[in-house]
Amino acid sequence: MKSNTLPGIILIVIGIIAFAYQGITYTTREKVIDLGPIQVSADKTRTIPLPPILGGIALVGGIALLAMGGRKS
Repeated sequence: MKSNTLPGIILIVIGIIAFAYQGITYTTREKVIDLGPIQVSADKTRTIPLPPILGGIALVGGIALLAMGGRKS
């Protein structure tokens, strides 16, 4: 494989994933009440948004890397 092929494919996959999911969601557990032996915790869901422009830049960058790799040979 050429040196630009693998990073190009990885960028294309990241771009497609960014378009499909539009964000990364994760859950954390936080203590709400802590009174000696009594503890109450709550699950909080948080989302890190991925703007569509990020997916587009990754997709275009991956295509450009693949095109440059094919042009050298």
